[in-house]
Amino acid sequence: LGDVYKRQNMARTFTRIGKEIDIAVKAGGPDPANNTRLRILIQNAKAENMPKENVERAIKRAISKDTSDYKEITYEGYAPYGIAIVVEAATDNNTRTVANVRHAFTKFGGSLGTTGSLDFMFDRKCVFKINKPENFDPDEFELEMIDYGVDEIFEDEDGVINLYGSFDAYGNIQKYLEENKYDIVSGEFTRIPTDTKELTPEQRAEVDKILDKLDEDDDVTNVYHNIKED
Repeated sequence: LGDVYKRQNMARTFTRIGKEIDIAVKAGGPDPANNTRLRILIQNAKAENMPKENVERAIKRAISKDTSDYKEITYEGYAPYGIAIVVEAATDNNTRTVANVRHAFTKFGGSLGTTGSLDFMFDRKCVFKINKPENFDPDEFELEMIDYGVDEIFEDEDGVINLYGSFDAYGNIQKYLEENKYDIVSGEFTRIPTDTKELTPEQRAEVDKILDKLDEDDDVTNVYHNIKED
């Protein structure tokens, strides 16, 4: 689902999680027991096989005084053929980042738009992954989770249960899963296009130049698009 329309350079996943940990620690403190966002980020790091010492280092860096002050910023624009692209970044220098993002668009025939201009083209969702418990009743579980803002549940090929819910339901879903001792693999936010566009292989290659350029930027954490996937 959301992952299909999300571009993320796997080589920089640790950097992305490290920045998110930095932001979470500064907002809610370094103790996972009292910081729900940090608690889930530690789970996400584990799911991505990020070494424990990397996580501990990121937390220590966040509480030290010499760390960068990261801000989360979203940029929106169009690639050729009317393809919508949403770029999420965590940066300590917005001037640098916006210049790099704008350059990626304009160099390959796209244009950077104003923030919020593409909101109607993507649904913001939260997505949790949990390990399938013993004696799992999917119908009963789905009925229970609807009350907490979940609107889609499915099991992937690895036997992991995926829960998609509204953006605002993140806290309620996390609280329910934790209180009921579900084994949470990860929890994050995603953007799912409300409509998709089909491209020829040649057109796709053109748009990929922008997506690849954005992926190379260390400040960029996630890139979403509305290209119809095979």
